[in-house]
Amino acid sequence: QVQLVESGGGSVQAGGSLRLSCAASGRTFSPYTMGWFRQAPGKEREFVGRLIWRTRGTYYADSVKGRFTISRDNAKNTMYLQMNSLKPEDTAVYYCAAKSTSIGEYDYWGQGTQVTVSS
Repeated sequence: QVQLVESGGGSVQAGGSLRLSCAASGRTFSPYTMGWFRQAPGKEREFVGRLIWRTRGTYYADSVKGRFTISRDNAKNTMYLQMNSLKPEDTAVYYCAAKSTSIGEYDYWGQGTQVTVSS
């Protein structure tokens, strides 16, 4: 079983930056894809971006492209989400997720971390 734990959330003013971390633990961790998602109050969960673990290839939602960057530290089994130029509409609970294949649903999810951006 794999456990994912997010950290780094908090409150920031518009235009500010935060870096979220997603630390994985448990059995041998070798995901194919890890992703970031977010859910704002009253809204459905939405995709933010994803990372192909082996190649470090990334893909982002249009709403965050150019502002958010996903990276990973293989030695620490940790994925990061660097968020710059934050906007109030980025306010949400952010979740990381992992799956062992390139297709299908994500198998593992973290508990989420709150990000609040004030104007």
